[in-house]
Amino acid sequence: MNDQQATRITEEQIYAALRDCYDPEIPVNVVDLGLIYDVKIIDDWVGVKMTLTTPGCGMSGMIAQSIRNRVLALEGVKEADVRIVWEPAWTPERMSADARKRLGFGN
Repeated sequence: MNDQQATRITEEQIYAALRDCYDPEIPVNVVDLGLIYDVKIIDDWVGVKMTLTTPGCGMSGMIAQSIRNRVLALEGVKEADVRIVWEPAWTPERMSADARKRLGFGN
């Protein structure tokens, strides 16, 4: 396979891979927690814009590196960047309904 036939990565594949990544203090993946704000794919480069549940999270570097490593493990990805942002601020409403239920945030 030459460069023109390189594997095309999709946003769905990225989100599926990110469901394997967790904040070690919360038993819900980063996608269902609502921490992933955006995914950009340009050729073999993937950028992930995300937040954390609190700005003082001491695990931010580890979580970002875990996400970067998981994205880099996908076929067709040569480079990955993870950017942590604080605006808009994360709130529990960003979580999936299942995550809210599992963590006791109401219906």
